[in-house]
Formats: sequence, structure tokens, C-alpha cells
Amino acid sequence: MRAWQVHELGDPWEVLQLEEVEEPEPGPGEVIVEVEAAALNFFDVLLCRGEYQERPEPPFTPGGEAAGTVTAVGEGVDLEKGLRVIATPFPSGGYAEKVTVPAQGGVFPIPSAMPPEAAAALHVAYQSAFFALHRRANLKEDETVLVHAGAGGVGSAAIQIARAAGARVISTAGGAEKVEICRELGADIAVDYGEENFVNVVKEATGGRGADVVFDPVGGDIFDLSRKCVAFEGRIVVVGFAGGRIADAPTNHALVKNYSVVGLHWGLYNKNMPELIPETHDALIRLYEEGKIEPLIFETVPFEEVPQKLELLATRKTYGKLVTKPSAS
Repeated sequence: MRAWQVHELGDPWEVLQLEEVEEPEPGPGEVIVEVEAAALNFFDVLLCRGEYQERPEPPFTPGGEAAGTVTAVGEGVDLEKGLRVIATPFPSGGYAEKVTVPAQGGVFPIPSAMPPEAAAALHVAYQSAFFALHRRANLKEDETVLVHAGAGGVGSAAIQIARAAGARVISTAGGAEKVEICRELGADIAVDYGEENFVNVVKEATGGRGADVVFDPVGGDIFDLSRKCVAFEGRIVVVGFAGGRIADAPTNHALVKNYSVVGLHWGLYNKNMPELIPETHDALIRLYEEGKIEPLIFETVPFEEVPQKLELLATRKTYGKLVTKPSAS
């Protein structure tokens, strides 16, 4: 079978090699999933560079998020062949025609009618947004949520999940195209942060009160400005640092304005509270079947072009998610 392999660390568009490798066999507690679609994520870029928190020894196959069909089961596995699933061979493995995944906590069933591209793009982004908004921020109906980078993979998920919860959404994005995407996703107000001061927009839209919840995957200057428009008893959820700079959180300012700054490291729940992951998956599938969420796909890319498309993603020239279809190539 074909798989993208990293033999030495570096930028994926320079070090990834498409090779013929042996088909995997399931060990005890494992299943083999034929990959129908796999998502391209920025953490795959970091993984290839050796800059991610988990560092598999080369050679390895990147791709921590996929969808497909169970084709073989190992000893002790109570799953049937033919089951359609989201597979999480985290942190690596999905950029291949077949992948080995733990049956416990590594696969999540999906509806038969769900396209593999949507399934592959669902897990990390929508789980992260759901945990951030519902568990860390305790979002309530009719609250105002400020979502930064709303056209990105996790930002687009946050807009939809906030809307599904009955919240009002103000979103920021860079450029007219991405602003329009935020509106199409359900944002009540969308702001081009390169052209307009979102602090003023938030204050005007809320009668001076500010945003009850700020969803921030950017950090840096965006975090600094968000502190100026967070509401009394508001919550700023730190989701990531796509802007590059890790901002300071002055405790005197949090005290004076009575707001909270909380972090969301979704991957840690897989280790410390793994029972919450399948519960959240079930909730997301219900929202999907009700038509309240729909993963935003920028492009379905040919399997042979994965390295080049990872470079496109790394230079922030995309929106939503990119996916590839190994078994359809």
C-alpha cells in the first residue's frame, strides 16, 4: 500500500516521501481502517519538523485525523468489519491507504450517509471548539461570543457550535473573503481585523458591555485587544497561538474587570478524562444530523499533492480544513 513517510525531520514539503509499505496487521485491541479521507492539520507540519510535543522516531507517517471503514479487527475487539468510523491515529499514521488504530479511544462510529471528507475534518476542530465553549467557558444561551480567526478550522467550528447553543456570534477574520465565510457560517457580525477595530465593534454591538466569551486561537495582539472588550464576568478561552506571540495575561487587569482567562488543551482530556471524548463525539454527531454543524472544507486535494498542500496550510493561505483521499487516488 502507499503511505507518505518521514525519514528525516524537516518541512513536510521537503522531507515527505510517497512509498510502498507493507499493509498493517491488527494486534490485540487494534483495528485496521481503510482510509477514505484524511485531514491536513498544522500539527502535522510540526510533527514532520520534530517540533510537536510528541516526537515519533523516523520513519513515520503523519496524519492524526482520518475517516474510513474498519477492514480487520484484532484479538479482544468487539467491533465489526465494515463499520464506518472516524479514526484518530494520533499523532501519526493517516496519510496512508490503511492505518492501525486502537479500538478503545481510537475510532468513533459515524452515520452511513456522512461523507468521509466531513468526517475526517470533524474530530479535532469540533471537539476542541465544543470543549472550549461548553466545558471551559460554560457558554449560556443568549450570551455573546467573540470568535477570532472564524474562517479557520477550529474557528469555523466555534461559530457553528456557538450558534447551535443559542449564542450571538461576533467573528473576526483577515480579508473580505474570509469575513464573508464567517457570515455564511452563521456569525451575526463579521469583522476584518485588518480594516476595522473589533474592540469598537464588540462594544457597540453589546451596548458597551463586551463579549461574554472570547474564543482565541490567535494570541498575541488579538489577546491584548480582547481584554479591552470582554464583559464583566466574561471568559477568555486561550485555544492557541496562531499569531506567533504568546501574550501576557496581567492579573491586575483580570481583577479590575472581573473576567477569567482559561486555557483549552483538548489533547489532555484524552489522557485525563477520556470518557468525555466519546460523549462529545455523540453530541457532535447529533448536531451534524440536525444540520447545525457542517465542517468547512477548503479543498479535497490529490493524495500525491499532500506535501505541497501542507505548505499552503502552513503559510495561512487556506480557510477551513484541507482533506485528501488516499484510497480514492
